[in-house]
Amino acid sequence: MSTDYERHDALALAALIRTRAVSPRELLAAALARLDACNAKLGAVCADHRDLAIAGLRDVPVDGALAGVPFLLKDLHATFTGTVTGNGSAFFRDNVATHDSELVKRYRRAGLVVFGKTATPEFGLTVTTEPAIGAPTRNPWNLAFTAGGSSGGSAAAVAAGIVPVAHASDGGGSIRIPASCCGLFGLKPTRGRNPAGPDRGEGWAGMSTEHVVSRSVRDSAACLDATAGPDVGAPYAAPPPARPFLDEVGADPGRLRIGLLLTTHDGSPLHPECERAARDAALLAESLGHHVEQVVPAFLDEQFADAFRTIIGGNVAMAIRRHAQRMGKVATAADFETLTWLLAGMGAQRTAADYADAVRVIHLVGRRVGAFFETHDVLLSPTLPDPPQPLGHFRMTTDTPELEGPKVARATMFTSMFNASGHPAASLPLHRTPDGLPVGVQIAGRYGDEATLIRLAAQFEVAKPWFDRRPAA
Repeated sequence: MSTDYERHDALALAALIRTRAVSPRELLAAALARLDACNAKLGAVCADHRDLAIAGLRDVPVDGALAGVPFLLKDLHATFTGTVTGNGSAFFRDNVATHDSELVKRYRRAGLVVFGKTATPEFGLTVTTEPAIGAPTRNPWNLAFTAGGSSGGSAAAVAAGIVPVAHASDGGGSIRIPASCCGLFGLKPTRGRNPAGPDRGEGWAGMSTEHVVSRSVRDSAACLDATAGPDVGAPYAAPPPARPFLDEVGADPGRLRIGLLLTTHDGSPLHPECERAARDAALLAESLGHHVEQVVPAFLDEQFADAFRTIIGGNVAMAIRRHAQRMGKVATAADFETLTWLLAGMGAQRTAADYADAVRVIHLVGRRVGAFFETHDVLLSPTLPDPPQPLGHFRMTTDTPELEGPKVARATMFTSMFNASGHPAASLPLHRTPDGLPVGVQIAGRYGDEATLIRLAAQFEVAKPWFDRRPAA
């Protein structure tokens, strides 16, 4: 089964289980064989829970859309009973979960078989996955390059064929950026679409949300069907969909009004390959009958970067303080990477009024983004302004922290605006550089309207298939 395993997406594997062509045990064995064959060089999976997965196979249903499919959780926020949620940090190595988070409950209820956790940078704070506590996560397309972040471990695992789909999260681009780097489909859902409970009401003032990275659009839609909807006590929820998201795959999107964004908000140049990727996607959209026009929307202003840091810094400081209090220990600079400690210190020093003002700023971004979608159905842009960078380009532990912020800000310039606004956005693997590195194209849509993005993404997937393009690693 090992060879055939990598040729199927999650829905196809689950269909094999339903017809008794293969068993969940055989699929798990195939996933573990692939893990053992490639993880040492990739550094994608940071925690191996195969014993829990094998022990739980007898409880896996066989008749669900995703039942029996091997699955990996990102080692950030998602709690899985009896396992450590390390958040990419040495300080959290004793953070053993006493319960499943609601999202993990829904994954397991859908029949997904969790057998490990994927690497993340400390607290998901950067756009590469090179944590100090472990080996760097390498891009399966070229091991010298980043797999992206902060869901780089999940993206590398899916691209390498360990699993067809894996859990991911996105607070500034952390689903879409690694999807772009690794040649995958990555959808960031609308704010409040997936549950954050029971331990959190929201992530990063609503900027962070969780979903998956996948090789096919339909797998992402099916996973969203399995998890979407508010949990008990949720502070807010996304508008309910008109029908299952999986029904949108293959549905006619109609003639969409698409804005093409090819300029950076700071005036810096795009890498030619990233601009080419977006222009080619625009031409493809026009060939599919859509109306495309170049636009220069002004979503971000000079206040945004500081507001973004204030919100994240405050949340990091809070997480460190709560864990230190719970475990009866003292947090010191030696426990964390340089940028994490600096960001937490800044967050602890800012006032409640500073935090409230930062939330005001990101809500203003949401107003501007919302106004754009009064006249357009979709915004198309590069996902990243540059192709995947070599490992070591982004550094969390550094003697020159002042150089790192601008690099991360550049990498997130097309993605973070939709975290601030809460609108759905997705990266599509539509381009390759001449040396074979993936380059993603981002599409974003109206608040609550993942349906249009799924329809358009599926249309692109048929017109320019990507599923059978696989890395050698």
